[in-house]
Amino acid sequence: MADACILYPCYFNAALTRSEGRRVSRQGGAKAPSLAELERALKRSGIGFHAEDHHHPAHWERHEGRVVVDWKKGKEALIRKVAQQLGGRR
Repeated sequence: MADACILYPCYFNAALTRSEGRRVSRQGGAKAPSLAELERALKRSGIGFHAEDHHHPAHWERHEGRVVVDWKKGKEALIRKVAQQLGGRR
């Protein structure tokens, strides 16, 4: 995939600090989001992706997994879009 972004569940975890890997505001995040929740948010957004059994380097012990997303518009825009879908849906 030439235009791919990798997203980890920790990017959206409101319980983490920014230095621990959170990429959204605490209000924009979710409490301990799972890979399945991330996949559902991407499906609702109509964004193509596939899941992998890899972990975030800083959280190797958690084995959360990750998604590789077909996206061309910049990673921050993708993170904001996914965070909106995760927000009120739990």
